[in-house]
Formats: sequence, structure tokens, C-alpha cells
Amino acid sequence: MPSPAADRPTACLALADGTVFYGMGFGAEGQTVAELCFNTAMTGYQEIMTDPSYAGQIVTFTFPHIGNVGVNPEDDETADPVAAGMVVKWMPTDPSNWRAAEHLSTWLAARGRIALGGVDTRRLTRAIRRSGAPHVALSHDPTGTFDIEALVAAARGFDGLEGRDLARTVTCAQSYRWNEMRWAWPEGYAPQTDPKHRVVALDYGAKRNILRCLASAGCDVTVLPATATYDEVMAHDPGGVFLSNGPGDPAATGSYAVPMIQQVLRDTALPVFGICLGHQMLALALGARTIKMNHGHHGANHPVKDNDTGKVEITSMNHGFAVDAQSLPEGVIETHTSLFDGSNCGIRMEGRPVWSVQHHPEASPGPQDSYYLFERFAQAMAERAA
Repeated sequence: MPSPAADRPTACLALADGTVFYGMGFGAEGQTVAELCFNTAMTGYQEIMTDPSYAGQIVTFTFPHIGNVGVNPEDDETADPVAAGMVVKWMPTDPSNWRAAEHLSTWLAARGRIALGGVDTRRLTRAIRRSGAPHVALSHDPTGTFDIEALVAAARGFDGLEGRDLARTVTCAQSYRWNEMRWAWPEGYAPQTDPKHRVVALDYGAKRNILRCLASAGCDVTVLPATATYDEVMAHDPGGVFLSNGPGDPAATGSYAVPMIQQVLRDTALPVFGICLGHQMLALALGARTIKMNHGHHGANHPVKDNDTGKVEITSMNHGFAVDAQSLPEGVIETHTSLFDGSNCGIRMEGRPVWSVQHHPEASPGPQDSYYLFERFAQAMAERAA
């Protein structure tokens, strides 16, 4: 394969409005189309790329030092990257961390994910904030040969995320048990050997660390596919039901998930806890609406206010849709609010152990500001069993 000239771009990002960003490619070669978002986290790029909630999206990282600690199997949130690609300011350097097992570029290439470096990510982020998350085409060709007209057309032809049920594309194929707890020194990921509560977790794109947090709270976790029915959930005789994170339009996933949740709420008194897409599923089941955000919330530095206590938590977020707080019906309380834009970040049913949050309490940005939510879930199950 011919080598590109030193000053010739080997990758480019074409936006649907015709804007093109050039740079140097790494990771896999080829072309992909997706929605473009930006993430403001300073750490956790591997966890972000393997978070199933990023299905259908390319991630622009605002922090420039992406790749500097390499990658390792322990930090995967699922088996392989789910985000369609990544855009960064500086090309990744050789990793400098004792946990590194692989170079970021090698890891991406082996898993078919395209990346673009050398881009003015500040300019790109401003464009996203101003005009909303754009549809884009990302191309990596070591020869530096690009058909810009075709790339812009491909970006314009992308269906977008509204109306798309992506949970089906990332959910598990069959049920499985989970007993691995959060990482702790020196054991690492130890197994849960004395669980107190039987939990069914609906997998709309579940992150591994959410399941670890449930196990660390004393839960014996059985994970079911997103399409599981009420009877399939209840066949496991759960003490509580957990609704996971996931990608896509919540209204589309809700076409099959909401009736199951509504039956759980109607026919049982089980505690129910949801995170991210699970939060949106619960809100829809209770009669609220969801809306597409301009550019969403993606980062590990989002302040969220607990409206019950007045406490402010530093949270991790990853969502392009939100629950419309104005649509919450009587008997559903708004428990958490974003201090960035006032959008809804949590709800609970009045008088019932049923609640959910939009942010990710398992992602440790605070680092443990929101772990209490898992303990609250365990306590609700213990009180019901008493």
C-alpha cells in the first residue's frame, strides 16, 4: 500500500452541512456514518468507546490526551467498542501506564473502529453546541484519497437516532448470571459469594460496572434481553427489577419495554430502579414523554442536584434524549435536576420504591457521589422481604 505524503491527510470527517475536517487516521481503515457528539471527560476513553449507549454515534473527545494510558481488558464496559468511531485533537502517543496491555490505535484497528486525529476539536465542539449533533461520515484512507461529495451525501443519508430502537442491537442474546463486584485493591474484581437480593436486570445495553455495583450492593443478578416479557421476568422470582442504560430513541424501545414495565408496576410491589435509558423507560411507563436534546449530555463533570436533600453530585452522563419534566404526571416526583441546563435527571413514584436517574452513578466521577442509589435499591428490597 503506498505511503501518504507527510503533509497529506489520511482521514476526514464530513458533516451533512458540507463542512469537512481533515486530519490523520488511526485505528481501522474504511468509512462509517453516524451522529456526532462530544464528551468532556478527562479520563475513561476506553469505557466510553465500549459503552453500548454510544451505538450509532462517533465521539469527539474535548480532552486532548486520548490514548496516553493505552487500553486493557479490565476497563471494557462490554466485549468490544460500540461507538462507531472517535475524533481527537492529538494523535495517540505510546501508552505510559502499568495497566496498559495494548496501544489504542491497535485496539481500535483490531475491532473495526475508525479514528481521526489532528482535528481542532474546540471548533468542532462549538459547531455541535451551536447547531446540534450533526450527521457525519468518517473516512480513513492511508492514500489520502477522498470523494468529499460522496461523503457529504452519505452523512445526509444517515437516518439519525430519532425513531430508532438500538437497544435490540446491543442487548444480550440470552439470559445470564452476574456475580462480579466492583474493582478493589488488591483482589481486583472479586465475586459476590453471599448475595441477599435476587435482581432481574433488563439489558437495554448494560454497562458491566452497573452490574458490578448491583453485585457489590448484595444482589444476585440475572440479566435478561431487552425484549423480555413480564412472565419471563417473574419466572426468576425477583426481589427487584433493574432497568439498564442503552442507546437510541427511548420511545422506539418503549414500544415493547414499556408494557412489560407497566405490568410490573401494576401487578407487583417490587422495587424498580432505572439508569439512563432505563430512567427514560420508567418515565414513559408512568405516562411522561421523552424529547431529543440539541447536543445531549456526555461527560464526567456534570453537576446534578438532589432535590430532596439539596446535595449536589458530580456525575457522569451520556444521553441524547431526556425526560420532559413538564410531562410528569401526578404522583411522579422529579428528584434530580441538571445544574447545567435544568433538564430532568431523576424521578420517583410517590409512596412506592420505584425510581430512576438519568446520570450514571456507577461511573465514579465524584468519585462515589451517587453510589448510595445502589444501596437504596438494596435497602428497598430488604424492607420488602422483612
